[in-house]
Amino acid sequence: MTPPLAGAATNRRKFLGLTGLGAVAVAGGGLLSACGEGGGSKGAATDTNKVSGVLPAQGKLPDGIPAPDIASTRPIADGYKKYPTSLVDAITDKPGKSGKEISAMAPAWGPAPPGLGQNAYLTALNEELGIPVNFSMQDGLTYADKLNAMLGARDVPELLCVPQWEVEKLPRFADAVKVLFEDLTDHLSGDKVNAYPMLATFPTGAWQNALWNQRLMAVPNPTDGPFPWALFYRKDLLDAKGLTYPKTIDELLAIGKQVTDTKAGVWAFSDIFAMVQMFHKAPASETGWRLKSDGTPEHKYETAEFKAALEVMARIYKDGLVHPDLAASKGGDMKKLMESGRIIFMQDGIGAWQGMQAQQQKVTPTFNLQPVPIFSATGGDPLVWGDDKPISYTFIKKGVGKERIEELLRVINWCSAPFGTREYHVREYGVEGKHHTMGPDGPVKTDLGFKEIANQYFFISGRSPVVQPWPETPNYVSDLLGYSNAMVKFMETNPWDGIKLEFPATYKSQTVPYEDKITDIVRGRRALTEFDGLVNEWRTAGGGNEARDFLAKARSDAGK
Repeated sequence: MTPPLAGAATNRRKFLGLTGLGAVAVAGGGLLSACGEGGGSKGAATDTNKVSGVLPAQGKLPDGIPAPDIASTRPIADGYKKYPTSLVDAITDKPGKSGKEISAMAPAWGPAPPGLGQNAYLTALNEELGIPVNFSMQDGLTYADKLNAMLGARDVPELLCVPQWEVEKLPRFADAVKVLFEDLTDHLSGDKVNAYPMLATFPTGAWQNALWNQRLMAVPNPTDGPFPWALFYRKDLLDAKGLTYPKTIDELLAIGKQVTDTKAGVWAFSDIFAMVQMFHKAPASETGWRLKSDGTPEHKYETAEFKAALEVMARIYKDGLVHPDLAASKGGDMKKLMESGRIIFMQDGIGAWQGMQAQQQKVTPTFNLQPVPIFSATGGDPLVWGDDKPISYTFIKKGVGKERIEELLRVINWCSAPFGTREYHVREYGVEGKHHTMGPDGPVKTDLGFKEIANQYFFISGRSPVVQPWPETPNYVSDLLGYSNAMVKFMETNPWDGIKLEFPATYKSQTVPYEDKITDIVRGRRALTEFDGLVNEWRTAGGGNEARDFLAKARSDAGK
């Protein structure tokens, strides 16, 4: 499944919330003040190769799962162009035994789905599980605010979904993990995972990222696509003007000016700064770091590539090519503007693609959303940002007891059944005749399905990643994997691959404030001439130099 949450990465800066966790820890007697592996305020680095013994053993998919139609280059997932004609029953016993309601929290984007007792999808899934799961579905755009309050108060549900992009921004998160959540190592490491065979099908790399303090602390939700961003364009609208997608920065700017017609209420772009950075080959690994020729870590703020991208994006704003609702402080609804043709280019996560295409082609039959192939603004091969980190993690509340942990893991295991199983089908599509109808090309969601299914169970589990077919968009799998497999060959190499990093608290806590200052420059609220001074300030007050030393030591300690 292509993660529906990918587009939510556009709001990462809103997810910073745990800065206050350190203050809460001090007020509470220092319970969260230090990480057992030397983390806390100074950060921590774990060489995952040295703790492989705590990882689950790799299992195999259930018998009868069909082979994919499109084989991909890892970490791109394989794809299916047709829905299986028969489904495998992967799990025979109901995972729930106690009957005790499970509390869970996960993000949702769009209208909130009805809750327990008012949602036929939840009723059907909970019947399958043999136990009710009561979801608190929180707005994905403000999810970190809820997390901040919850973690700061040490009041968490039994199952908590924490997206990966939030983890990267939360200071002292390892400390919170140690205090608030169960250590799952003794339940899942090695052959112990065989009690939960669906979890054993996850890629090893996903489990490596679920380590905190050298222990297995969460169940990962493996990604089926490594790219955080794409630049989408309305191909149908460009075709009507006799234009095609840009292949250089000059073409991007020229097309932007050609399609912007303020009298008609049309502008070229949403905020596309991440893509402009990528076009200029600014680094993105581990929040924006790379190695200089002498082996010293260098942050993107310190590179000529980032400065060039900053200047281009500032020019785009100055020339009035970004829709004013999106340039305003309050922001606007980028997706609705894209759907209505009020903007032509949109920076978003890959997960935005299929859903928008499926819905809008009903309104506008010619609607055609496509990604711009990544190009280099400076010549040579492009640089494509990406990594194989999980979409999210599911944590289990500390102190629930051994039997409850096992029951919760059985529920997660059921929800993690892979594509081609009956369990996956029910989880994704609910009840036939209510939430979907079966056509010759597979299940098609009904209006009730769209209303009641908000990936609730997806976000408290994981699954062996694939790209599944969608009858409404028969070309989607081929289009997506054609793009993805072409781009993956240019994916950035991470110098810290194999090292799980928990950055120093100062660096994490200052990331968003300095991103906001950069945004002020991009949008013309501060002068471009202030950038160099801002970078110097970031090195000291923003924790940049401390992070550089931390990264250098992490590589040295890992023998790199």
